[in-house]
Amino acid sequence: MTTNPLIKTVSYVLYASILFHAFKGLHLVYKNRTARPVGYAVVNGKANSHWTSRNMGILGTIILVFIVVHMSDFWYSYKFGHVPYRQYTQSMISGEMTSTPFVDGEGNPASIDKKMEEIIVGDNKIIVVKDLFAEVKEEFTNPFIVLIYLISMGAIAFHLYHGFQSGFQTVGINHPKYTPLIKNISLWVFAILIPASFAAMPLYFFFK
Repeated sequence: MTTNPLIKTVSYVLYASILFHAFKGLHLVYKNRTARPVGYAVVNGKANSHWTSRNMGILGTIILVFIVVHMSDFWYSYKFGHVPYRQYTQSMISGEMTSTPFVDGEGNPASIDKKMEEIIVGDNKIIVVKDLFAEVKEEFTNPFIVLIYLISMGAIAFHLYHGFQSGFQTVGINHPKYTPLIKNISLWVFAILIPASFAAMPLYFFFK
């Protein structure tokens, strides 16, 4: 997937869209604050809007920090950092696949300078790839990184809860017949299921 031109194009467009969305949101918060530098004497925001919609600036900032941390820990490490390699060997006779760390002649973890294509050695097919599983496992032994992920998943839960509903309202779908269903999907899928699933990964590695 990392070499497929379509996947790479979609990835970079996605990165750019997320950054644009984040900075545009911060810009809107700034414009709102500068439009009225003096606050109201009495504020009862919950009378007209949900907490999430009133705090998009805070939630967006947390998510932006999370994206920077996530990309530096994984994407940057994969592209430019030191990631351990793993060797997969498949017997062409039995079809059995074995997996071992890729090491040098003295048994130490080794790296390769360029992508290794699949090669044939005797009756075996061998390919060496970057061991991203080991990288993820190592990162999530750090309690600080795990805490960042958990806080960020909480922010994303609120962000998605508001964003999914407001997206329908923006295009004019706001009807007593459909709005309750949209709110339920927003709550159970986007605010609970998705963030909880992503939060489960760092918790699994940390406690295991």
